[in-house]
Amino acid sequence: MSFLLWLRIALILPLVVLNTLVHALPLLAVALFKAALPFRPVRRAANPALTGLAESWIAVNSAMIGVFTDTAFQVDQDASLRRDGHYLVLANHQSWVDILVLQKVFNRRIPLLRFFLKRQLFWVPVLGLAWWALDFPFMGRYTRRQIARNPELGKRDIEVTRRACAKFRDIPVSVMNFVEGTRFTPAKHAGQASPYRYLLKPKSGGVAFVLDAMGDGLHAMVDVAIAYPAGRPTMLDLMANRVPLVRVRVRQRPIPAELVAGNYQDDRAFRARFQQWMNGVWQEKDADLARLLDEGSAAVPGAGGVDGA
Repeated sequence: MSFLLWLRIALILPLVVLNTLVHALPLLAVALFKAALPFRPVRRAANPALTGLAESWIAVNSAMIGVFTDTAFQVDQDASLRRDGHYLVLANHQSWVDILVLQKVFNRRIPLLRFFLKRQLFWVPVLGLAWWALDFPFMGRYTRRQIARNPELGKRDIEVTRRACAKFRDIPVSVMNFVEGTRFTPAKHAGQASPYRYLLKPKSGGVAFVLDAMGDGLHAMVDVAIAYPAGRPTMLDLMANRVPLVRVRVRQRPIPAELVAGNYQDDRAFRARFQQWMNGVWQEKDADLARLLDEGSAAVPGAGGVDGA
């Protein structure tokens, strides 16, 4: 890397760390107070403070993207969003940059995004405790082979989902799920023989468990397509000012009443209906990505869309 790139990182990274510490330390203090007095009135009083600190942290991060990069964000929205809503948010996943994009697009426009995280991420310094304080669910994310050998592993993640959704019922919430289960790469796309051009196959089970646990507590689904016309970026690309354009398509969809409660694990007919619905959503998202990339490539010299797609 060039000297100027190292200089950019040396300027930006300490500011990111400082912003995280300034917000995470009081956030943890409030969370410990809430944990020490686990009563519903205390919880309801603490939640707005925790959410406000998280939204302030996101707002500063988003402001730094605006100051330190020339990245343009184009958002095409077909949704009427509310800060006090209860949403299931589904998006495609290509890069860790996706999280910053989602936070920038939705911060203070819908309730704070709550992600289902891999259990290992709890040990990320500072951020792991902050995610715990904000009631982000930590999942085992076991493979089918592991669950086949030990069915109890699958039940653990279902129980984590149910406990998290029980907490979410008391507050406005946006339950975020990357349905592909992992970041898109050309190798994974080819290995799956995915029928979609820009997407991996959707994993419907996690969405079904959320809808079952939340019942009618979710108002709508917010369906998000994220496209990078210049290619799939890394966090380093963002800091290096190498992400010229991000295009986002936001659709608000009703959640079919017949899919809100059902036994996804044991009812084969219900599982087939649920997967058919998810596949239809994914087909539209794939078409949205094709349009976003085709239109965006005209504005970005040398753009080639998603790598390898």
